[in-house]
Amino acid sequence: MQRRRGLWLVFAVVLFGLAAWLMLSGQGEEETPAPQKVAFPHRLRPEERERMERRRTYVTPVVDAGTVTEPKPVHPSDPVLAALPRGKGKTAIVIEANAIRNSPIGEMVLECMMRRGGDNLKRFTEETGVDPLKDLDRLVVTDDGLIVSGNFGDKRLKELLSGKGSTHYDYGDGARLFETQFERNLSDGGVAQRSGPPVGLWNDQMLVFGKSPDEVKEVIDRVEGRGPNEPPVISEGSTYGEMYGVVSVEQLKKMFPPDQQELAMRLAEVAENVELHVDARSDFAMTAKVKGADEAKVTDLGKSLGGALSLARLKAQTEGETELAQLLDFAKVRPDGSQFKLELAVPLDVIKEQLAFCREQQDPQGPKPQEASPTP
Repeated sequence: MQRRRGLWLVFAVVLFGLAAWLMLSGQGEEETPAPQKVAFPHRLRPEERERMERRRTYVTPVVDAGTVTEPKPVHPSDPVLAALPRGKGKTAIVIEANAIRNSPIGEMVLECMMRRGGDNLKRFTEETGVDPLKDLDRLVVTDDGLIVSGNFGDKRLKELLSGKGSTHYDYGDGARLFETQFERNLSDGGVAQRSGPPVGLWNDQMLVFGKSPDEVKEVIDRVEGRGPNEPPVISEGSTYGEMYGVVSVEQLKKMFPPDQQELAMRLAEVAENVELHVDARSDFAMTAKVKGADEAKVTDLGKSLGGALSLARLKAQTEGETELAQLLDFAKVRPDGSQFKLELAVPLDVIKEQLAFCREQQDPQGPKPQEASPTP
């Protein structure tokens, strides 16, 4: 579980980290315009606003305090956003699994995955009753665990979670907690038991994986209105793109290799957090908002990064580094007071070229060429 969370976080910040590293190569001012148009995510699109409104499905139960005061109006909320961490210095990345699955990029990646792991996917669906291609809606990666929303009402999943040695019990208004145990047959004929991650199943539509039962309970408490009054780290107005969220500076520092810790420290001194948005409907286009309290330092960091990107683009073109040059063709820094936006993109045509090998590969499980019939 820890490894999977790390992979998702690396995926979320890798483009930002790559561009930031290029700061070390030089200084500069304005950038030349990109040769093509790429749609970068900057605000809610009409279809995303409708999606946001449809997801307001949960009304927090009202507790009768025995008073005669006028009841406050009840507003339904998005349970996934309600489940997110609260306060500063937190990380939460939301992957719109269903939207990405039905995008051109998602379809190409899925084609490659099915060529190699189609049987495993089928087996997983048969054992759990969950079809990842149909039943998953959103995947949320946080500092403390994983939250998955979708359709999880199949009894096979509950039977698997409550298997031999596991304990399970109701919690809150609509959740059930599973403290899982798994068995493994040993070569000497014995059986080894190990504890799995605690899992919370809320209302058959949300799975919560945490490091401890208490952490899972904290997520359920936030969903059901028993958490702190602070707003979630991601607001409704920031739910645009096929991937979006906030990465804390502390989490970003951990992503930098040892030889780039000086850059990590400089970023930590300037920025409070980094807000990411990825549009994957066609091209892979990312916007990273870097915010900080000191406007002058943020502006200086943005200018340095913009100049370094320009120089790196020219260097890549001169040295024939085609793939890097294609990435940097769409890189741009847009200063905006106490923040700046870093834009990076990989055009769909480039992604198709990178995945062309998958279409050309023959399925190793596929039918073998027919042998010639023996001559009678």
